[in-house]
Amino acid sequence: MKKKKTQVCIIGSGPAGLLLSQLLHNEGISSIVIDRQSREHIEARVRAGVLEWGSVEALDEAGIGARMHKEGIPHAGFELAFNGDRHRIDIKGHTGKDVMIYGQTELTVDLIARRLEQAGEIVFSASDVVPLDVKSPSPKVRYCANGENYEIECDHIAGCDGFHGVSKSAIPDDVLKTFERVYPFGWLGLLVDKPPVSEELIYANHERGFALSSMRSKTRSRYYIQCSLNDKVEDWSDQRFWDEFSLRMGPQIAADLQTGDSFEKSIAPLRSFVAEPMRYGNLYLAGDAAHIVPPTGAKGLNLAIADVRVLSRAFVEHYKRNNDAYLDRYSEICLKRVWKVERFSWFMSMMLHHFPNMSAFEKRMQRAEFDHIVGSETASRSVAENYVGLPLEI
Repeated sequence: MKKKKTQVCIIGSGPAGLLLSQLLHNEGISSIVIDRQSREHIEARVRAGVLEWGSVEALDEAGIGARMHKEGIPHAGFELAFNGDRHRIDIKGHTGKDVMIYGQTELTVDLIARRLEQAGEIVFSASDVVPLDVKSPSPKVRYCANGENYEIECDHIAGCDGFHGVSKSAIPDDVLKTFERVYPFGWLGLLVDKPPVSEELIYANHERGFALSSMRSKTRSRYYIQCSLNDKVEDWSDQRFWDEFSLRMGPQIAADLQTGDSFEKSIAPLRSFVAEPMRYGNLYLAGDAAHIVPPTGAKGLNLAIADVRVLSRAFVEHYKRNNDAYLDRYSEICLKRVWKVERFSWFMSMMLHHFPNMSAFEKRMQRAEFDHIVGSETASRSVAENYVGLPLEI
């Protein structure tokens, strides 16, 4: 078995793991990133595209925001729609801040390129990854790559390997508490190389179900509709999707919609999930390894970035100032934010989706929630504040 040594071993090369590695490198703290997937697979994954104000700050802080500012699209607001009635949330007006439209795929490409340019070590296509001795002062991570077995000795392990990763399973069942809500529907998403139908995102509640008009660039659109968990992608031709999306968005939006052949189509289930604690010994969970939010609030990627901002600052305090106060409070600090973000994502999901067996009362309550936001500047400001991103409390 070949041996390696580093200060922080990071399991997972999604945006959370890569950004953590970059932030640590900028402070002179060594790390090795391990991922079970190939670089090609990782750079091709289609993911979220809305960055909070704080996420933009984090990427600038890491020194990898140049292409984001050049190609990304700042958004000062978004729209809520309910059976054709529309209301714009003025993010900029209420908060003085924007969000940025920049695909997670592009962000991942930027991060990998920068880490490799700086001779950062990323192990792709690793198998049999196992964190060991996580409660000891010298935890280890073992894995296999290119037919060789390796062991990394480190001070700390950052588990950034997602909901199905190995990091969370290293915490004993009698320690780890999980909280989950699985939603009884999914999102059918489509990517098309056509200009978006609207300059800003539109979240719509229609009697036939939820729909979302989004984008990845000025020439590439990302559209979604709520669908059954029993549906298969093959059930949905492009034309069927366009017909349903147009119906749910309404005639005014449909009139401006540019349709075409999709080049990616997928169905994603929705869930809310939180694992507590986010630290066990010298193992720290971050991103989807610790929490999942339904995409309705555009929070998953942003919550992961917030985690690693807190964790990177805690590591800086540990290594440069011999101060472990922030490492000791890592789980507490992050979970306080996590539950607030879970609340907002749950709120948006409950207001905008059609749930099976909804009563007439529940449907009226959805409409009343929408009308309250329309009629209350305070309510609109609250939505804007949550959407643009809560302050980082560290």
